[in-house]
Amino acid sequence: MSTTTTIVTRGDRIARRSSRRVEPIYYLFLLPTLLLFTLAITLPGVIGIFFSFTDSIGIGDWSFNGLTNYIAIFSDPAVLQSYLFTFGFSIATVIVVNVVAFLLAVGLTSRIRFKTGLRTIFVIPMVISGIIIAYVFNFLFSNSLPAAGAATGIPWLETSLLANPDLAWIAIVIVTAWQAVPGTLLIYIAGLLSVPGEVYEAASIDGANKSQQLLRITVPLVAGYVVINIILGFKGFLNAYDIIIGLTNGGPGTSTRSVAMTIIAGFNGGDYAYQMANATIFFIVAILISLLQLSMTRGRNAL
Repeated sequence: MSTTTTIVTRGDRIARRSSRRVEPIYYLFLLPTLLLFTLAITLPGVIGIFFSFTDSIGIGDWSFNGLTNYIAIFSDPAVLQSYLFTFGFSIATVIVVNVVAFLLAVGLTSRIRFKTGLRTIFVIPMVISGIIIAYVFNFLFSNSLPAAGAATGIPWLETSLLANPDLAWIAIVIVTAWQAVPGTLLIYIAGLLSVPGEVYEAASIDGANKSQQLLRITVPLVAGYVVINIILGFKGFLNAYDIIIGLTNGGPGTSTRSVAMTIIAGFNGGDYAYQMANATIFFIVAILISLLQLSMTRGRNAL
């Protein structure tokens, strides 16, 4: 009995060791991607962080100035305004995109006619370039809507939203949401289709109406997909650039200038080291947000 047990135990150990061993060929497949990622992202990032502690303008001589750039950023009203706009815009857009996409997903997964064709139509904005979308909506906001307002006698339509420093952000949210809804919609459709139909049948037998099924069954069961869309959307909107460029170019004034626009404008304007410090701070903020989101979703089954 003891001899048999010893043989089985040794066999289990050998099997575990062989299962843990990774074939070298897998590392060979990983090497090109790792090399490209290091050369294209990691190495330039490390170099940029290094130059954030200097007075470099991007070319020519430079010298170390310590934390001077970082201290100056926290007292720069233009930079602080860009952070305020970026986070406010991101939060507002995440809310709009998720509400609209979820309602559309519920409609497109219900028993309606032509839902396959409608799904195709609704995902079209996802494949169009953001800058093209921005220029089209720029024309609509600047010409078509004011002309329609003048023709119909609606005063608030006669002035372009893009010319109002207090309302221009609304136009940016609308256009960004118009492009972002399709991707979010597809994730919600996948989530809704994964809910077993038997759950709804049981709820109907118990007397639950459609509204009760939506609030008490659908929403809780797709909560993981909501978390995924919020995380992906918020991270994407923090880097907003092309749509803002095409709509307002950061104006009127600097009221709609995002952090990404501020950094790139600084690179072009000779503030290389200063904006590299800004980019480093923005990177740290993004990492902290990611860690916060991971801590909030830890222990939950997103899918």
